[in-house]
Amino acid sequence: MSCPSNAFGYNGSYCACEPGYWRQHNGSCALFSGGGSDWITSSGVGSSSTVFSTVLPLENIRRFTQSQAVLLEATLALLLVWLFFCFLIRFAPLRSGRNSVWFRLRWWISRFDFFFSTEHWLDDNKVVVKRKTELGGTFSVASWILFVGLFSALLYQMITKRSIEVHRLIPANLPDLQSFVNDLEFNITIFSSMSCSQLRGLDTLVIGTPGTIEYRVLSLSTYVDYQCKNTSSGPTISLKCTSCQIPRRNHYISWQFVDIPNAPAMAVGFQFNISSKDHNNEKHISFVSGILITHNHTNDKPRTFRGADLNILEVHLFPQIYKNLHDLKLIKPLVHDFVSGSSFSEVAELQASLLNPKDGLINTTLRVSYLSDYMVEIDKENVMGPVGFLANVGGIYSVSIAIFLYLLVQCEARIKKLRNEDNLLRKIKSQRRAQCNWEKLRKYVIYTWHPSILNDKNSNNNQNSLMLNSCCGVRSLHRKQLSRGGSLPIDKLFLNSNEATIAWLLIMNRVHERHGVDA
Repeated sequence: MSCPSNAFGYNGSYCACEPGYWRQHNGSCALFSGGGSDWITSSGVGSSSTVFSTVLPLENIRRFTQSQAVLLEATLALLLVWLFFCFLIRFAPLRSGRNSVWFRLRWWISRFDFFFSTEHWLDDNKVVVKRKTELGGTFSVASWILFVGLFSALLYQMITKRSIEVHRLIPANLPDLQSFVNDLEFNITIFSSMSCSQLRGLDTLVIGTPGTIEYRVLSLSTYVDYQCKNTSSGPTISLKCTSCQIPRRNHYISWQFVDIPNAPAMAVGFQFNISSKDHNNEKHISFVSGILITHNHTNDKPRTFRGADLNILEVHLFPQIYKNLHDLKLIKPLVHDFVSGSSFSEVAELQASLLNPKDGLINTTLRVSYLSDYMVEIDKENVMGPVGFLANVGGIYSVSIAIFLYLLVQCEARIKKLRNEDNLLRKIKSQRRAQCNWEKLRKYVIYTWHPSILNDKNSNNNQNSLMLNSCCGVRSLHRKQLSRGGSLPIDKLFLNSNEATIAWLLIMNRVHERHGVDA
């Protein structure tokens, strides 16, 4: 007969997968990897929530910033980029401030001088003036970048490492152990192509060590609820115990999977998922889960479990009291050991086992015990309180300012050109403002009267008229003409006034052109 890839025939009409391979739904055989051999164990309370976790996306923050080094490196990179940009922009031409992007950038950088405007170089015997310079603006923004970066690292530390967990080992006695009432659940999945119809013997609970006086054999249904479910990965055995106390003796639960026609009893791995939660408080769960793959053996070849030898999983139940959670009492499960039973790594050995009726089963035993001598008392102590946090914020702020204040003082003390560097930008800004105001006046004069009025000839006549009127007195001349019986039209009087105004504006224009300041 023909069998699929990675399979072999046995008993003349059946096919079985090679060691380490298991049958899929489409009939093919695939190598079982299990996704890794790491066991996952909770730190105590798996579903606990805090105020920060409900307000801030802490999981996203932890993924983005695995440590404070990421925040500090980002802060340093941004700081260097800002300082390098400000260093390069000082070499750009100002062009007297007219339509210059570089002048506007340098001007606004000088406006950012918030911290050092009164800390610049001061000459003796001069009035202290609040100055805003480009160098001060550069270092002020750099101080903010450093402060925000360090503050972010401090805030991340406060969120993720604001407290430490303290474990104390205390002696245990019978009343303390009886006060632990938890809901325990054991889920064991056997990775195989078997089904629950092959399950046998899951109905007995053994208490105590065989051969001792405390040895008991009881019905499993009187202690736990058990069932078998068929899943895509194989049969899953579920054991649930509601309001269970810590067992004071070893408990053994055994079961078997046997051969049925066209469905041999063999498996490639086991998955264990054991959880515990307080009966009256379902928010907090203590659990352990993991997958045992065949590569965990000393022989790295893929293996298949089958045969009469027992596969034993040893689980310890450890009592823990959480003082920080209102004396929450949880029974923490710990996987102590797994003793592998019969298994095969060669095709010939597995083929011979399939033909041997004595090997037609998988024996599995769950051994549950507890550590009765001591209990663990868990509490959390805050590393940083509100006063310490505020003190750290103040220290970060002071350090950020002090570093760049020292750099500012050193730069201005060693480079004399930087002591009065604000004069150049302020002078250019003043000239631009004066030019803008004067252009507005020129447009007003042109629009109100006539462009020819601003010619040099008319300007000279207007200036002479203004000087004559100022010396002899325009109003007295008008009075004399009116007293002699002469008549002066009203529009002539207004014209003389306009000429005087225009002449004054032209004089101010000459002053502006000579000195370049706003008169």
